[in-house]
Amino acid sequence: MRVAIAADHGGYRLKEEIKKLLESMHIEHEDFGCTCEDSVDYPDYALPVAEKVANGEFDRGILVCGTGIGMSIAANKVPGVRCALVHDTFSAKATREHNDSNILAMGERVIGPGLALDIVKIWLETEFLGGRHERRVEKVKAIEAKHLGVR
Repeated sequence: MRVAIAADHGGYRLKEEIKKLLESMHIEHEDFGCTCEDSVDYPDYALPVAEKVANGEFDRGILVCGTGIGMSIAANKVPGVRCALVHDTFSAKATREHNDSNILAMGERVIGPGLALDIVKIWLETEFLGGRHERRVEKVKAIEAKHLGVR
């Protein structure tokens, strides 16, 4: 599995902790910034991760900002992205099993690092269930195709 990861200034510290977890899990990853806690604009960091996941260069992506909201909104503008904003372990598992989410967004100012790392681990280890959920994901893709001209 290859994971693209990025954060803005509000998520920088948590991103660094997540990178350590990915290393301990022997998961290949690439950091798309930012590199410090100086103020930056979250869309500049959400976009490269979203594009890399959508075009298949990376299997999954992780985005962190202060709340996770801005990152998830920006990432979900890219066709093919199903970015889930998650702050609990139940949702982390459900969004993989039911929604086949390919990007995880979290907020450093919302949850602590311990919970965040648990969420990441569960999200990475959970597989999509398919079945009836596949039909629903296909309907989401159809909405995307209708409004964005994606096939």
